[in-house]
Amino acid sequence: MNEPVRVELTEAETSRASRTYWDEVADEYLAEHGEFLGEDRFIWSPEGVDEADAQLLGPVRGRRVLEVGCGAAQCSRWLVTQGADVVAFDISVEQLRIAKTLDERTGTAVRTVAADAVALPYRDASFDIVCSAFGALPFVADAGTAFREIARVLRPAGTLVFSVTHPFRWTMPDDPSPAGLRITHSYFDRRPYVEVDSSGTPVYAEHHRTTGDWIRELTGAGFVVDDLLEPEWPAGHELIWGGWGPERGPLVPGTAIWTAHKP
Repeated sequence: MNEPVRVELTEAETSRASRTYWDEVADEYLAEHGEFLGEDRFIWSPEGVDEADAQLLGPVRGRRVLEVGCGAAQCSRWLVTQGADVVAFDISVEQLRIAKTLDERTGTAVRTVAADAVALPYRDASFDIVCSAFGALPFVADAGTAFREIARVLRPAGTLVFSVTHPFRWTMPDDPSPAGLRITHSYFDRRPYVEVDSSGTPVYAEHHRTTGDWIRELTGAGFVVDDLLEPEWPAGHELIWGGWGPERGPLVPGTAIWTAHKP
C-alpha cells in the first residue's frame, strides 16, 4: 500500500474503493472493534454514545427504520430488539455476510441488502426514521445525492440522525496522542483522503466536508437541521480508535452527530 493522498475521485471510483476496502477488512474490523460495538448495541461513536441512553432517534417501537451503511448491522439488531421494523443496507457483501453470522449468534435477524447510498432500492416515503453511525455518508463523493435519496424514502416529518468524523478532526493527523494536537491540513481542503494500491488504484476513500458543507447538503436536500451533538470524551474511557483516545479526546471534538427532519 502506498502513502495516502488527497485527490479528487468520481462517485464510481469512490464506490469501488469503498466496496474493495470494506470487503477486505470485514473480519479484521470485527476482530478489532467487535467487543466495543457489541453484537446488538447501537453505538454512535468512539466516545461511546449509546442510543439506549441517548435516545437520539426518539421512540422506535412500531416505527419503520432504515440503517444506512449498516456494516455488520449491530445498530439495526438493537433496533429490532426495541420493536422497530428495520431494514438495513451496506455496500460490502462481506460485511453483510458477517451480519448474518451475528444474526444466528444472537437470534435476532435483520433484513439486509447490498446497495449504494446514492441509489437506494426503496420506495418513496417508506420509512419513518433513517439512521447511520459512521456508515456510508463519509464514503460517498456526492453527499447531496445521498441526502436526496434519504429524503425521498422518508415519510413527511421523518427523522434523519447520522454520525461522522467531526470536520475539525480532519485538520489533524490520525494520532490519538498529544503529538497529534497540531494542524497539518487545511480545514477547507475538501479533497478526500485516499489510499491506493501498488498500481495506483484507489482502495479506500473518505470524504471531508466542513460543518457548513454538511448544513448546505442537508438543507439543499430539503431537510431541517434540528441539532448537532459533539460528544465530549467520557472520564475514564480508555478506548483507542484511530485518532480517538483519552489523551486527545477531552481537548478536541472527534465526532459530529447530526439530527434533522423532513418537513
